[in-house]
Amino acid sequence: MNAAGFPLLSLLTFLPLAGAAFILALRGDDKVVAENARWTALWTSLIVFALSLILWFQFDKADAGFQFVERLDWMSEFGITYHMGVDGISVLFVLLSTLLTPICILASWESVQVRVREYMVAFLVLETMMVGMFAALDFIVFYVFFEGVLIPMFLIIGVWGGKRRVYASFKFFLYTLLGSVLMLLAILLLWYRAGTTDIPALFQHAIPPALQTWIFLAFFASFAVKVPMWPFHTWLPDAHVEAPTAGSVILAGVLLKMGAYGFLRFSLPMLPQASADFAPFIYVLSIVAVVYTSLVALAQEDMKKLIAYSSVAHMGIVTLGIFTFNVQGLSGALFQMLSHGVVSGALFLCVGVLYDRVHSREIARYGGVAKIMPAYGVIFMLFTMASVALPGLAGFPGELLVIVSAWKVNPWVAFGAALGMILGAAYMLYLYKRVAFGRVTKDDLLGLLDMSPREHAVFAPLVILAVWMGVSPQSFLSFFEASVTALVARHEAALGAARLAGM
Repeated sequence: MNAAGFPLLSLLTFLPLAGAAFILALRGDDKVVAENARWTALWTSLIVFALSLILWFQFDKADAGFQFVERLDWMSEFGITYHMGVDGISVLFVLLSTLLTPICILASWESVQVRVREYMVAFLVLETMMVGMFAALDFIVFYVFFEGVLIPMFLIIGVWGGKRRVYASFKFFLYTLLGSVLMLLAILLLWYRAGTTDIPALFQHAIPPALQTWIFLAFFASFAVKVPMWPFHTWLPDAHVEAPTAGSVILAGVLLKMGAYGFLRFSLPMLPQASADFAPFIYVLSIVAVVYTSLVALAQEDMKKLIAYSSVAHMGIVTLGIFTFNVQGLSGALFQMLSHGVVSGALFLCVGVLYDRVHSREIARYGGVAKIMPAYGVIFMLFTMASVALPGLAGFPGELLVIVSAWKVNPWVAFGAALGMILGAAYMLYLYKRVAFGRVTKDDLLGLLDMSPREHAVFAPLVILAVWMGVSPQSFLSFFEASVTALVARHEAALGAARLAGM
């Protein structure tokens, strides 16, 4: 039992598996089974989201520690326990995962007609892995969920993706798995030294600076691919282009946050000296990612590829903010992670709306869409403006905080981050101009129907969030404040102690 009065995090984590098991047990005519699978998956995910709102309402923002904690002996003779809990760094990412899952299921309602039962099962299993990863407080439990995410996403891309889906799914799987093997070795080394894999206990365990370097590099191999940082990003465009629309939404909205979350949860608090030593290296990779992938995005003719490369640029802002080691930078990075999850997910849904009608993602295939589909044009414009960090929308507060914090570190680092905002405006406005404005050059576009009630329902929560986060960012920043302040204080104290020891 915990603050909620019942094991809330375990229920949030494993309830989707119960829904998946029920779907697998369905029998009867294929069409009936497919329809029942859709409704079961939708209601299961909506119940999970409703339960996750308890975290939102009962979370104590002033408490920097872990809340809703659950602990159960698992392999106690090896120092491994089933340990769950959330703090200000992780709580909102649990909510993001539970929000995007029903949105993805609803978005796939008509577009997925093959193996519907298996598709819904894959999404529910994926939700279990995402929630479990953000709530895990034991390294082995975390690793199980962290790697477990790969399996349903591999299937979602490989079975329901585009023409090159098998190539893209294997590339995604192998890239992300390879780095994680090194992380597993680092976890085993920490267990060997400390005798436990409990994450809060490892926060208190002093690791020699020389060993920190090797463990940091092992973690970096895994987290940098997941972010993805340049030059480890090459799997992402292929995965996004070949994935079904909902797969791209979850990939951009949640899975890209796993690497940045790993840096925040493990690298900074456990490896303070190594994190400080490697910070200049991270700055260089982050700025190259921001500038280079923005220029690559400008050259794209495929809408999904353009948004995929923009994700690499936006996540470059995140990694830069994390390694500024100040409250503004970390809070800005966390806010940027949340806003990117909402905005990029919505942009992929915007591409999906057109693809469902025209079956093409080529930018040149469109033109004048806002005249034919005015409601769609307004929503697409709102998320385009949010992506370019227009004040008053979700993309602005996080990027501003990161640039301000980067200025304190080095003005040139801040300049590189700001350049990303300028280039972001260039490629996103270029995309919107060519798709939404101008003359309708293709006759078949004249018959397009505007958004359906189902599509309005898909976008409604994302529109509300994009505006809410821009108008009232403190509503979200207040969740981070206590935990981020404690993390920065612990990091500075560890560095101070190391300097004294070296004198």
